[in-house]
Amino acid sequence: MSFQFHKIRRLPPYLFAEVNAMKAAARAEGRDIIDFGMGNPDSATPKHIVDKLTEAVADPRTHRYSTSKGIPGLRRAIAGYYDRRFDVQLNADSEVVVTLGSKEGLANLAQAITSPGDIVLAPNPSYPIHAFGFVIAGASLWNISVTPDAGFFAELERAVRHAVPPPTALLLSYPSNPTAMMATRDFYKDVVAFCKRHNIFIVSDLAYSEIYFDDQPPPSILETPGARDIAVEFGSLSKTYSMPGWRVGYGVGNKDLIGALTRVKSYLDYGAFTPIQVAATAALNGPQDCVDEVRALYQQRRDVLTSSFSQAGWDVPPPPATMFAWAPVPPAFEELGSLGFAKLLLDEADVAVSPGVGFGENGEGFVRLALVENRQRIRQAARGVKQFLAKVRDSKDAADMAAAQNAKQAEAAE
Repeated sequence: MSFQFHKIRRLPPYLFAEVNAMKAAARAEGRDIIDFGMGNPDSATPKHIVDKLTEAVADPRTHRYSTSKGIPGLRRAIAGYYDRRFDVQLNADSEVVVTLGSKEGLANLAQAITSPGDIVLAPNPSYPIHAFGFVIAGASLWNISVTPDAGFFAELERAVRHAVPPPTALLLSYPSNPTAMMATRDFYKDVVAFCKRHNIFIVSDLAYSEIYFDDQPPPSILETPGARDIAVEFGSLSKTYSMPGWRVGYGVGNKDLIGALTRVKSYLDYGAFTPIQVAATAALNGPQDCVDEVRALYQQRRDVLTSSFSQAGWDVPPPPATMFAWAPVPPAFEELGSLGFAKLLLDEADVAVSPGVGFGENGEGFVRLALVENRQRIRQAARGVKQFLAKVRDSKDAADMAAAQNAKQAEAAE
């Protein structure tokens, strides 16, 4: 017997699956795959944070259930971070909630505030949970541009005029995953004014608040006067402190939105393991030189990747922030699309990337490279890319190469 589930049918196929399967098969053959596919930080969590975890976990009192809202000390530390970094004063009791990573917070907020049939404005391309957390909650998407310019506001105006029912929420994420685009305080000021006029909530993801280059710190939307009337913002310790597997994030902002998320979470979880929350508190309150080191590491990798790949014949624009580069598919491979190019790059150069179409149809024509390999490995990848590109003179060569690859895969599957 087979079952059909309405919410599952609304989710598109996971377009990274083919590349992931090819990576697994290549590694099973003993090939050395240089993997820029997943944004999974490879640096060790700073020692003082690990030491605090070890200290806390030795106390058996911390082994009991925690609280889904987050321990008071961590909520105060999050509020303290916003005060220091953005000059935003938050009430740790009513405007802060600890989440199991920002991804969980976004998804559960969608469950809390979304009714079936609601229209949500979602940038395209974007990190999948931004859009599909609301789809799972029953909303319909209205895609808008991710570029924070005049065209963005023209698309907002169009949505307000034509969407039925009117939009209830707008999703933002700057610095953006996957495009690495940044927004300005003036942009946020205009967005807040627009959404207040049209009674639209704003959900902002600021997961890359500390991964920026060229002395351009990303602003928070909550710096905008009046933003807390309609906006909530999510952040994470995953990238800032190299803590991806610890699953610690937070939501801050409008007390009604935070209250709704907190209430839903109270039915779903007991919060992160208390020693993890204690260690996260130490991360936010402790020495921050480790954050500078993480930022410098990603900038070094960015610079090596963009320069070495350019010398190899593939121009990769340097991202101003995040741990990702958003690279156009080379002209000879445009007809293959981003998935076809990613598969060919893996098969021919032992280099794995994420196809842009996996982040939305407007991501077609690009691939995302995560800065999760060291500089030696990046240069090794560039050599493989150079040899691969040397085999291809035009789109016909690329198509022939792709056809041979597909035939090989078909034969292996039989």
